[in-house]
Amino acid sequence: MAALWNITGESFDLSRRALVMGILNVTPDSFSDGGEFYGTDPAAEHGLLMWAEGADIIDVGGESTRPGAEAVAESEELERVLPVISKLRRLAPSALISIDTSKANVARAALDAGARIINDITGGRGDSKMMPLAAERGAGFVIMHMQGAPRTMQTNPQYADVVAEVREFFRQQYACAISCGIDPMTIAFDPGIGFGKTLDHNLELLRNLALLRVENRPLVIGVSRKSFLGKILGSAEPGARLAPTVALTALLRERGGDVLRVHDVKQNAAALRTVEALLGSR
Repeated sequence: MAALWNITGESFDLSRRALVMGILNVTPDSFSDGGEFYGTDPAAEHGLLMWAEGADIIDVGGESTRPGAEAVAESEELERVLPVISKLRRLAPSALISIDTSKANVARAALDAGARIINDITGGRGDSKMMPLAAERGAGFVIMHMQGAPRTMQTNPQYADVVAEVREFFRQQYACAISCGIDPMTIAFDPGIGFGKTLDHNLELLRNLALLRVENRPLVIGVSRKSFLGKILGSAEPGARLAPTVALTALLRERGGDVLRVHDVKQNAAALRTVEALLGSR
């Protein structure tokens, strides 16, 4: 397991304790909870609840990245996320806040408002200003793999070797990040489960987390309520996917997951702390 993740000058030892990243979608159309927390007050209230339930990071997003989603204008994304981040920073000053965006201007404004992590689904490819911004601010920088774009990514995704190709993407983006001046200790990687992958691709990646470790950087894993779980269970309802999500949270920690990105913080945090007690420090 990765040892350290540096975020704006603070160091987190992930070999001893994984981080729970609570998902806060300030959108009307996300796949699992679209519209439920749309608006500053309901979103901030839910963020505070997740923090109280054990979230180490609150990941705020203002643009749905579900399969088939349409792009959102920068101005609209800013209007959705900035008031929420500002309110969370005021009411929970010790909470780590992440901005889930591929737009550098949105990320910059979010950092100014109190976010400390940039979670970029394009891995820095979507905006040429993103990596220089992460370097300038010392923010935690999550590089995610995605084949295609959200609107079309689930249209017949293909790989010769999904594990090797995702690992090579991490290597390439790591080199690019370093060349832009990003502190390597601020980088984390996310294999992008469900982002341009079939059920078999997702399972192959999850079976081989150890092979995805590049430069001993942390692995961020998001499986929460995702459709591949529904395919396994034969259920189309996101609400029916809590049990398999919690099961995977525990298993993936044992297999090397360092940051677990989830909707249902209380249940997943309990599973995570239980399995860590069993495993002991490594």
